[in-house]
Amino acid sequence: MRRGDVLWPPIHGRAAIAACRIPESRAMKSDTHPAYHELNVIMTDGTTFTTRTCAGKPGDTLRLDIDPKSHPAWTGVQRIMDTGGQVAKFNKKFAGIGTIKKAP
Repeated sequence: MRRGDVLWPPIHGRAAIAACRIPESRAMKSDTHPAYHELNVIMTDGTTFTTRTCAGKPGDTLRLDIDPKSHPAWTGVQRIMDTGGQVAKFNKKFAGIGTIKKAP
């Protein structure tokens, strides 16, 4: 007898295992999932490693332009490049934020 989604009375042992089996009609469909294969990755310093992915083709090589060994977000070395005075313009525009203005 069933009460909602719970099988009642509870079953144990081999009967429980048989009740949990998925029938063949509900099994995972073939040819609908992407191919999962190995890919070679070359980091900016030349080190390589192999990973598994759905991207590309089996045996492809991925060359990284930015990785944790060279990106400032991970290395902690920040560089500000002022192209056309953009940093100075930003600092001038937002210089007064955070200061308390006195009422007249």
